[in-house]
Amino acid sequence: MTEKNFENRVKAFLKSEGCWFVKYWGGGIHTKAGTPDLIICCNGYFIAVELKGDTGKPTKLQLRQIEQIKNSGGIAFVLHPEWFEGFKNIIRTIKEKE
Repeated sequence: MTEKNFENRVKAFLKSEGCWFVKYWGGGIHTKAGTPDLIICCNGYFIAVELKGDTGKPTKLQLRQIEQIKNSGGIAFVLHPEWFEGFKNIIRTIKEKE
């Protein structure tokens, strides 16, 4: 599966769950390199997801940004298509928390 196709599936799922999200594009002059692809707010939780296709690998900079987010109390990780069902479970569990 291509990364773009996977991204569209993830965004459709997030929308169906009522989560706010923005697709972050890090290629502009005023953007921060290495920022994860999706910045999500779901039931008050900050979640950042770096999307990769079947064979994609994160860069060292992307992994460093993910660690900084985790160290700041956020949830952040790399997501591949084979882990999509687990991601859905994470989002649904977060949505159930009061």
